[in-house]
Amino acid sequence: MIGHPIAHSRSPRLHGHWLRKYGLPGHYVPLDVAPGRLEDVIRLMPEMGFVGANVTIPHKERALEIVDLVTDRATLIGAVNTLIFRKDGKIHGDNTDGYGFLANLRQQVPDWQPDAGPAAILGAGGAARAVLASLLEAGVPEILLTNRTRLRADALREDFGHRVRVVDWVQAGNMLDDAALVVNTTSLGMVGKAELRVPLDGLRRGTVVCDLVYAPLETRLLRVAAEQGATPVDGLGMLLHQAVPGFERWFGMRPEVDETVRAAVLR
Repeated sequence: MIGHPIAHSRSPRLHGHWLRKYGLPGHYVPLDVAPGRLEDVIRLMPEMGFVGANVTIPHKERALEIVDLVTDRATLIGAVNTLIFRKDGKIHGDNTDGYGFLANLRQQVPDWQPDAGPAAILGAGGAARAVLASLLEAGVPEILLTNRTRLRADALREDFGHRVRVVDWVQAGNMLDDAALVVNTTSLGMVGKAELRVPLDGLRRGTVVCDLVYAPLETRLLRVAAEQGATPVDGLGMLLHQAVPGFERWFGMRPEVDETVRAAVLR
């Protein structure tokens, strides 16, 4: 795992659990890499015996420029979070965040239907791009998008097209009335960050509410959602599921996301 800083990452626990569970002779280590050294480190890693890496903040966008081959979904999202070092010397870049989001949503809410109605997305950063791309591909008819800085939301609409409708941040609470799915992709509500102050009165029974924040595991958004009869989905599952494709490519074993791995990551 390459990031800066990196000590907070739970990915080493996650991959370490899978390596032990499946008896695989491998290691997954955190590497704190300053932005100016990223390309040097990535180019050197295959010579050091690494078969791949994950990339996190602040390197995801820069990694897209460094890799030799990139998937369509990573290009659309504009960032890379998974590297595969191929035997021919090429570095392959992918983005599994959108896959992880949808896989977690479908595991936690098996009867979720993409065409049930609009999805409301809070935030317009890299995570929002991944969620937005995956929902549009899945068949969600309309995305209601809001961000504290409207210009960023407008930029996403330019990139993703007419199925995205931008709503001013001060009107964010109103857009929840019509949403079948609500997703918080901001850091608001995370430990050490400000609370999400969007009015939540519009959340209705049956609405699926996802928060990508997983520290704490139950945010105020999810607590209020449950109190109002909506269906809460925490953000830890996205972290777990987005790791599956990379682990499979590196170690040749497709790992299972179950309660034991959740417990291992949370301990």
